[in-house]
Amino acid sequence: MVERTERRRIDDGDRAPNGREWELFVRSDSEDPLRHVGSVRAPDADGAYELACRLFAWYAEDVWVCPSADVTRYTTTELTEDAPTVTPDAADGEPATGSESR
Repeated sequence: MVERTERRRIDDGDRAPNGREWELFVRSDSEDPLRHVGSVRAPDADGAYELACRLFAWYAEDVWVCPSADVTRYTTTELTEDAPTVTPDAADGEPATGSESR
């Protein structure tokens, strides 16, 4: 049996003090899945798209820019003692939190 990975939710604090932070996802071909290629800081989605194209997506068929604040992140890296621990629930594939963690 494989042990479940324990991850901590990352606080959504101020990730981009000099502009809004955007997560960048690209797909090289319509058959490929989207993949995360990085983050940029820009005042709006159009600005983030321009930076994404220059930095990461010159070859991509699809480019997605998502506000970082709207992306919930989980990590296996130790962050803070008060970060809630989350593990997947085997019954329905949904994360279990707090006392439900196994």
